[in-house]
Amino acid sequence: MLCIIILMCSASANAQSAKKTIGVLNIYSSGVGIDDKQMGNLLRSEIEKLDSFAVIDRFDMDFMINQKKLNANCNSKLCLIEIGKIINADKMISGSVELIGQQIVVTMRLIDIKTESIEKTQVNEYLNLPTEVKNMLNISISEMFNKKVDETLKTKLTKKFAYDNAINNPKVNRLNCSGPRMGATLFTDKSAKIICDPKSKGGFDGYPAMFQFGYQLEQQYLNEGNFQALFEFVPMITGLDQGLCIPSFTLMNGLRNNKNGWEFAFGPTIIATKMADGYYSEGEWHLKSEWKNDSVANPNFIVSRVDSRGEMKITSGFVFAFGKTIKSGNLNIPINAYVIPNKDGIRFGISFGYNSKNR
Repeated sequence: MLCIIILMCSASANAQSAKKTIGVLNIYSSGVGIDDKQMGNLLRSEIEKLDSFAVIDRFDMDFMINQKKLNANCNSKLCLIEIGKIINADKMISGSVELIGQQIVVTMRLIDIKTESIEKTQVNEYLNLPTEVKNMLNISISEMFNKKVDETLKTKLTKKFAYDNAINNPKVNRLNCSGPRMGATLFTDKSAKIICDPKSKGGFDGYPAMFQFGYQLEQQYLNEGNFQALFEFVPMITGLDQGLCIPSFTLMNGLRNNKNGWEFAFGPTIIATKMADGYYSEGEWHLKSEWKNDSVANPNFIVSRVDSRGEMKITSGFVFAFGKTIKSGNLNIPINAYVIPNKDGIRFGISFGYNSKNR
């Protein structure tokens, strides 16, 4: 057993010693709020996470640099090769992190001390997000050494028109996806029959499919990871195409995926429509006032339902909606479908809209 442990320890030590040593000096930094020394320390920690090199400790680096009176801000190839030989490094890495225009450009150079040549150069361009420099270094170093990269994170740091999230739009608490909405709704079952019935029977003498027009306001209250949570306020008018005016107001709580734009929402809806009290006799609908036999109480059960001859009242329902937002530059095009279940028939609808993102 002791022999096995000794062999395992020996193998581990050999594996450690097999790693090539790499030295990291200060990294030139401009416009991102981090000085050269701090940037070098950040890069050193990201390389250590790869576990591919024996990274020379920063305190050992400082000691050797001070003892030999070397230039820690050295960035030239010849200077780095000279320092690499003095500190016995197999490789040296240098580079820069600069704000150029509206982009942060990260440039890395890997120098092989033995061959005295630049082994590899890595250049990445990121959005102007100084608080995300650490993640930028992680992506650049991972790509330089062919390590796995978080593609979702990279998209958020590099694509200007990627879906909003707490990384690529950190100073905006409210995602403004408000805009006009238009579409159509389809009534089914008993609801469809009421709409199609003549007005003399309490119907609307219309079609069970109606045009809708309104406006959607959104208020974001959470924006983390791949998802954002938001409240949606949707005032809508239905039936203008048939000479009707059926106002409604819907309040929904939803989740939207920042990566692909898919979303799901649900919540109550309030509808103003004409209602009347009446009863069914032999399958036919009658108003309560149509019962003329005052000597005998109406034996039929009195109910309240939609009726074009009634008075305007408030009714409620519950909406389940899902959809996807398509992006085209600054333009967002949300497309949504919804259902409103009801005892008189399920109501289906589809809508689309547009808005321009404001930062």
